[in-house]
Amino acid sequence: MKICIAVSLYDISGVPLAQLRFAQALANKGYEVDLVIGHIDPQYDFPELAGVTVRELERRHVRGMLLPLWRYLRSDRPDVVFSAEDHLNAVVLLAAIIAGSQAKISGSSRVTPFDTYSNVPFTKRWVLKQFMRAVMWRADALTCVSKDMVDQYRRVFDTPPHVCVYNIVDDKLSRLRMQEAVEHGWLIHKQEPVLIAAGSLAPWKGFADLIHAMKELSRSRRARLIILGDGPLRIELEALIAELDLTNLVDLPGYVGNPLKYFARADVFVLSSHVEGLPNVLVEAMMCGCTPVSTDCPTGPREILQDGKYGYLVPMQDPIALAAGIEQALIKPIPKDRLAEAVQPFDEETVIKRHLEILGLTR
Repeated sequence: MKICIAVSLYDISGVPLAQLRFAQALANKGYEVDLVIGHIDPQYDFPELAGVTVRELERRHVRGMLLPLWRYLRSDRPDVVFSAEDHLNAVVLLAAIIAGSQAKISGSSRVTPFDTYSNVPFTKRWVLKQFMRAVMWRADALTCVSKDMVDQYRRVFDTPPHVCVYNIVDDKLSRLRMQEAVEHGWLIHKQEPVLIAAGSLAPWKGFADLIHAMKELSRSRRARLIILGDGPLRIELEALIAELDLTNLVDLPGYVGNPLKYFARADVFVLSSHVEGLPNVLVEAMMCGCTPVSTDCPTGPREILQDGKYGYLVPMQDPIALAAGIEQALIKPIPKDRLAEAVQPFDEETVIKRHLEILGLTR
């Protein structure tokens, strides 16, 4: 069976990384896999994927992928297409319709539909909603990465077919990457507990809240914080760290190629986001044995942590509550066997089986 994984852009964000992991997992199971990418950001090294054929369409915008996808579907005739993100899902469905493709198509939604669609006539998000309504019939499956998001789609569309299928997080390669050596001195020569966070340094990640929480925590307990990632707020966050006199306690080392080895050696992982789709990074940290503390943001953290069974949930945009949650996590870490139980739904075998069952393709 020939499977196409479609991605609009390769960078270091959650969606393309999840799709690459999915492509590799399918190839490892013996499927013929094409990874079709609109554009590969040249500032990042593209990883080697054993057994996966990579096709870059050299299109920077999703709308520009329509004709190349049409040609691909006509010439290469995949049996199944998995795409991710609503803009690309809509384009893939239209390409399949005009190509007369017989491929089964599964489109995955990764962010809240409230940020994707609008009821305000003739806006871009309104046009996308009408477009998606017009082509939705062609999808054999439409999925969301969290149960909460499925409920949101039911509020946006009339009786949509969306069901929940999680991303693959726990796979063999990730387990190996956890064991790699780490370079950061705070983790090599650990003198006090180390907290870890990761993500784009962007407003919705709430890292300013987390830095304020570190100031609050420092009044009662000594701990250090490493925030992995880069982004537009770097200068602002560095200034905040200096203003709060936290330069010896908070470090922003920038982008790292393998955050898993950091998670595996830290004590607590903190997700301070204001909004998520389903935060893969939270599951990755739990897989690495790191006790999670997360804001109760939409969507995903409450679902992953099972209302607090597998970690500590705190209100959004509340540094004092976040500091209290971190302190509780340091006092009473989540046992590693319980964390292992929590990540079972994100195992590659479980996720692939779920996808194939929904499409009626069982081996």
